[in-house]
Amino acid sequence: MGRYQSMGTFRADNVNYAPGSSTSFSISNMKRAFRDGNVINRFTDGAIATAGSFLVSELEKRDPLVRVPLTSFTYARDIPIKTGGGWVDHTSNLNIDYGVTGGASNGTVQAAGANASPLVQMNLEKDVYKTHVFNTTMRIQFVDMMRAQVTGRSLDKLLTDGVRLVYDKHMDANVYQGLSQYGSSGLVNNANIVASQVAMNAGGTARDWAHKTPQEILNDINTAINDVWSAAGYDLRAMPNHIILPHEQFNYIATQPVSQISEKSILTYLEENNVAAKNNVKLVIAGVPWCKGAGTGSSDRMVVYVHDEQFLAVEELAPLSRVMTSPSPENQCYDSLYMANLSEVEFFYTQTIRYYDGI
Repeated sequence: MGRYQSMGTFRADNVNYAPGSSTSFSISNMKRAFRDGNVINRFTDGAIATAGSFLVSELEKRDPLVRVPLTSFTYARDIPIKTGGGWVDHTSNLNIDYGVTGGASNGTVQAAGANASPLVQMNLEKDVYKTHVFNTTMRIQFVDMMRAQVTGRSLDKLLTDGVRLVYDKHMDANVYQGLSQYGSSGLVNNANIVASQVAMNAGGTARDWAHKTPQEILNDINTAINDVWSAAGYDLRAMPNHIILPHEQFNYIATQPVSQISEKSILTYLEENNVAAKNNVKLVIAGVPWCKGAGTGSSDRMVVYVHDEQFLAVEELAPLSRVMTSPSPENQCYDSLYMANLSEVEFFYTQTIRYYDGI
């Protein structure tokens, strides 16, 4: 190691000889290098090797935070998730209908002296839903695993977080859109759900909420709730309690005041005055990217439904888990297999969900 020399007023971080230069390290030679143009303004492998002053890694301040991809997933908020069932090929449920001779109103009235009684009958039907296996492998090279011990980071944790992210993104797609290659659909695009357009504004010029008054937006919400509730025979259990719509429309109603003199947002106004709230049912209104362009003609869609596992659900029959880990000498690594068994979205009552386009 060379002895210490004062470098005068020259900046040490900007003074290095060009790679391959045989010029000795001295103040006079550096001045000459500046004059001859043989100085480069960055560290190079050659400069580090010849000068030997510092290693680049010794002059780094490392941020301990590992930044993950920017993304989102909201499926757990917007659908009931049932767990358990194992590695089955299908899921199913039974539906029952009842009937009585002559109808429940007039047919059950008995006259004096009658010797016949109306007969109650039932009809059982079964719905079958598809399942699929989620499968991914995590691989850690042996040498990388040893190096990670030096850095203090866990490759296992970093890659396990990646597996979980992939799983959550898969579930998001499965819940909202379904897996088109496998013939399944999701919350926003089931062909068996009734779809209609929201009403025009008072001027008859537009349907979208940006050109409607708060009262007209409330009318759209209440019309949707009443339509679903009516189709369910006004069963209080089937009162819609969940609405999803594009982020743009949600942000608009969440930030736009009801009027210029009001501090209350349109969203608060809707939550307080909708039909469900007046029947003691809390209505959740949330934004998702999947509703953007999901309607007829790529219009924006609002989905109104009952968030309850009696009416719809998705099943984690075998929740995501690390099912096995084994060494692979030929590849010099450890491979871990992650698997889960999942169902498509199960619509038990198609009349308790509706689509409204053009918002």
